Amino acid sequence: MGSLSIWHWLIVLAVAVLLFGRGKIPELMGDVAKGIKTFKQGMREDDTPREQK
Repeated sequence: MGSLSIWHWLIVLAVAVLLFGRGKIPELMGDVAKGIKTFKQGMREDDTPREQK
């Protein structure tokens, strides 16, 4: 009862494809990847010491 079988995942995938369409899912994943990349870049910039003026 606690675990999901392959049939549950196939139904979830089918519903996602119906809601978002085939072309929208890769676009959505690209946006997520860009967000993660921007977040990592921001974290790297915060780690660099700032000059005192």
